[in-house]
Amino acid sequence: MSVQSGDVALREQGSIFMPRFDDAGLVTAVAQDAASGAVLMVAFMDAEALAATRRTGLAHFHSRSRGRLWMKGETSGHVLRVQAILVDCDQDALVLQVTPAGPACHTGAPTCFYRKLEGEALAQVGQPAPVS
Repeated sequence: MSVQSGDVALREQGSIFMPRFDDAGLVTAVAQDAASGAVLMVAFMDAEALAATRRTGLAHFHSRSRGRLWMKGETSGHVLRVQAILVDCDQDALVLQVTPAGPACHTGAPTCFYRKLEGEALAQVGQPAPVS
């Protein structure tokens, strides 16, 4: 379904899924642990990644650095099984409620958000990333 820019009410309050991709063809996707509520990672999805995620039940993203579709855990085995997809009010961001099969961060940490900003420095929170 094609939506004109004036159809804000339909996008914001209607029941039709009409993802609003940015100029690069992406929407922001936040992966959240379905059990704990912890934010695990933030990535981007294009139409192909969104379709693959919906079809397989496993989180797929668009890798900006690789310039291609990738399934989270395709090499590590640490896949994200999608339990639900929440859509924000103007349909340009998604929250994937997931069950992780291992650490979500490429560093080996359970979440990519293992540091917090304190003044001008980063302080460790939660479980740190393993040291290589």
